[in-house]
Amino acid sequence: MKKLIALIMFFTAGDVFSQDAFKVGETLKFRIHYGVVNAGNATLEVKEATRDNKKVFHVVGNGVTTGMTKFFFKVNDVYETYFDKNTGKPYQYVRKIDEGGYTKNQEGFFNQANNTVLVKDYKHKSQKTISVTENVQDIMSTFYYLRNHPSVDKLKVGEAITVDMFFDEEVTKFKLKFIGREDIKTKFGTVSTMIFRPYVQAGRVFKEEESLTVWISDDANKIPLRIKASLAVGSLKADLEGYSGLAHTFTVKSK
Repeated sequence: MKKLIALIMFFTAGDVFSQDAFKVGETLKFRIHYGVVNAGNATLEVKEATRDNKKVFHVVGNGVTTGMTKFFFKVNDVYETYFDKNTGKPYQYVRKIDEGGYTKNQEGFFNQANNTVLVKDYKHKSQKTISVTENVQDIMSTFYYLRNHPSVDKLKVGEAITVDMFFDEEVTKFKLKFIGREDIKTKFGTVSTMIFRPYVQAGRVFKEEESLTVWISDDANKIPLRIKASLAVGSLKADLEGYSGLAHTFTVKSK
């Protein structure tokens, strides 16, 4: 459950960035299922803020368990990112999570000129400066960066985009492989999608390295419509439940 919420926050590597795929005011709402059970909700909202005397994007992601699920495993996660409107480079991230009693309360402040991140841990009342790679992204800014990536529409089946992503106080190589295209049925009608598989670490939670599949709208918005995760026990699925403030018309082939 907590892994899929984090992935929705993510989804949800080049030097070219435009702000065509989204704008201030965009809101995406998801419903999460564990098998046939409604397990939770997640929301992504694009706002505006000021950093270094410039207007920047401020994205807030919230994920919570609902219904009976919260009595067995309560999740209440908040992920935020502040990133440049022109370059897509992050200024700051916020991570406040409570996942079955496991908590984190951190902020990270990027110094892109020095390739460092100052991580403030409010739970443990500590801070540290960590060296990172050039053009690194945080988990939230990566999603919006990829939506505007110049190669997204040009990928051939089997090709991938790799992004340096800062998460859990280290830089990881996040790889997103293009699987193909498919028309899927959603609550909004039949929608054309691009299918991607993010590479994740196999182990205790996920069955294998390619246990995740993501369906992205094959239009100018590039919004996630469906996410499936095969877990060590069972599977999780998230579907887009509602949207508003899109930068472009949401293309539906048929109702």
